[in-house]
Amino acid sequence: MRIISANLNGIRSAASKGFFDWLPAQRADVVCVQELKAQAGDMKPEFTACDGLAGAFHYAEKKGYSGVGIYTRQTPQNIIEGLGVAEFDAEGRYIEAGFDRSDGGRLAVISLYQPSGSSSSERQQAKFRFMDAFFPHLEVLMKSGREIVICGDWNIAHREIDLKNWKSNQKNSGFLPEERAWMTRLFDELGWVDVYRSLYPQHEGEAYTWWSNRGQAWAKNVGWRIDYQIATPGIAARATSASVYKAQRFSDHAPLIVDYDYTP
Repeated sequence: MRIISANLNGIRSAASKGFFDWLPAQRADVVCVQELKAQAGDMKPEFTACDGLAGAFHYAEKKGYSGVGIYTRQTPQNIIEGLGVAEFDAEGRYIEAGFDRSDGGRLAVISLYQPSGSSSSERQQAKFRFMDAFFPHLEVLMKSGREIVICGDWNIAHREIDLKNWKSNQKNSGFLPEERAWMTRLFDELGWVDVYRSLYPQHEGEAYTWWSNRGQAWAKNVGWRIDYQIATPGIAARATSASVYKAQRFSDHAPLIVDYDYTP
């Protein structure tokens, strides 16, 4: 099973840069996308279905803002839009697809777009509110008995190895001590697994998934690893390979591709 996560920074923009031309060659089973920056009326047919993948979407109420989607090759038994928290459901930040396997196993794949706090102190406080609301939900998910993969832009670089200039970013959103400690709790207290890091504990520059548009961040690979596939231990242990696709640029993020020895 191949799962791809990609922050598109606008689905129309990513399409114009070849995202939907690239996707069929990837043979993905599930594709999670974030930051649609579109509403239902903006979605062309090629945005809603591609190469046998059918899409489901959770749009933001505000035009040209946020929004997440999930494309699946196999029809899910259920789709859940939102966390049940009005402030963030209005921003289109969470969509979950559930699958019942023939052997009785259950799988859920989630596309997540955690808020960024970089634009203002107000947005940083909103990010903290989201984290506070999301943590107990993560606890419930872990106890559900399902195998789960949460894909998306978490807007946090967890460790020093996860961004180029960690020393100068310790007081900046995305690498604040409180944010990093929150992620550590996901792993150490709740038992979630950072799939990429479980495969490649020492990877640095090749692991980055986002680059600022300022300066020559892309050219110099001054990046951050803020896009993850975070999973329950059972399916995380069945990850066989992971890569960040950088041969083409569809947005300021790069797609994260993970292969699992697992049948959905």
